[in-house]
Amino acid sequence: VQLQASGGGPVQVGGSLRLSCAASGIILSVFSFNSMGWYRQAPGKEREFVADITGSGPPNYADAVKGRFTISRDNAKRRVYLQMNGLRPEDTAGYYCRCAGANAWGQGTLVTVSS
Repeated sequence: VQLQASGGGPVQVGGSLRLSCAASGIILSVFSFNSMGWYRQAPGKEREFVADITGSGPPNYADAVKGRFTISRDNAKRRVYLQMNGLRPEDTAGYYCRCAGANAWGQGTLVTVSS
């Protein structure tokens, strides 16, 4: 399974970004069943959970992003999205998508929030 994350970039405080993660090398039925997640790693810090979404259940969010971030998926396109609103400087990090069943990670996309 290969994961390609995109959509990061510089943004001002309070702004929005939409990250996208495209999966390849996985058949549709398996992708649809797998939990997909977003994680982030800030400079000098450990990678942390942001959000995930199962094939059929409700999404889960880290407390730090609840109410601001929304994870969604389009199984037909084998894509997972992270809509980020109300961005804060502490959201600055490399954002990585993950396919739980395959324990596969994308290469990351950098989000930089500045005032």
